[in-house]
Amino acid sequence: MMMGEDVVEKYCKAGRILAEVRAEVVKMVKPGVSLLKVAEFAETRIKEKGGMPAFPCNISRNDIAAHATPSANDTSIFEDDMVKLDIGVHIDGYIADTAITVDLSGNPELVKASEVALENAIGIIRAGTSTVEIGAIIEKTINEFGYKPVANLTGHGLDRYVQHATPSIPNRHVEQGVRLKAGDVIAIEPFATNGAGHVSERGGAEIYKVDRLKPVRLPAARKLLKELDEYKGLPFAKRWLCQNKLDFMLNQLEAVGILHSYPALKEDAGGLISQAEHTLIVEEDGCQVISR
Repeated sequence: MMMGEDVVEKYCKAGRILAEVRAEVVKMVKPGVSLLKVAEFAETRIKEKGGMPAFPCNISRNDIAAHATPSANDTSIFEDDMVKLDIGVHIDGYIADTAITVDLSGNPELVKASEVALENAIGIIRAGTSTVEIGAIIEKTINEFGYKPVANLTGHGLDRYVQHATPSIPNRHVEQGVRLKAGDVIAIEPFATNGAGHVSERGGAEIYKVDRLKPVRLPAARKLLKELDEYKGLPFAKRWLCQNKLDFMLNQLEAVGILHSYPALKEDAGGLISQAEHTLIVEEDGCQVISR
């Protein structure tokens, strides 16, 4: 896909805002600080800088890999945690996505494993690179640090108002893949663990997205869906909404296939997980990393 200059600029603006917000948020992650305060700060700063959150600020700790965001009444504070911050910005639907691990747990090599894997993967990106090659270099790098990639988590393509588009970017060696094309926008996000290398959904969800629209009878459900129009299919947090009987409405809409929920993803053996992620635009002879 060849993008117009206006679209490229929107992606790049999203990336610039994202990099600035990430730098500010990282400084806040310290023992004793509220997770809710950090998440709300990140989302507010994105708006103040002229963007919109592409999804709720994810703050996933220790053996939780992703999809954790504070609830509206969350009282959790940072402790001796391995903290993954996953933040997204969009401009008119064009998304930049990044993640960084802030280590309060004393495991710097695990953090380095995902960071080096990301940089090694970025180093081979150009038009014609196969996703097989990307997965292989990520797995090899993480293994060299003595850890495992999380096999069932992947990077992904990005499209307008679509956070997880094709192609899927594996974090391990796979037999088949696709070749990248100039103009592809992708997020590469290695996860490294000292555990089993596999995650599963655990517990309730704080993040949802509208999957498909269908007629609904309940006036309260119709009102909620109207409120969700502004996200245009991008993920949202329960704490962003002000509705009576919110949990009931969300459960009803999920049950009929209108909403999709994102429970937290936990390492099956309880291992610590680190994560690193950048968004880039594929070019003929390399790539442009827009989230640095």
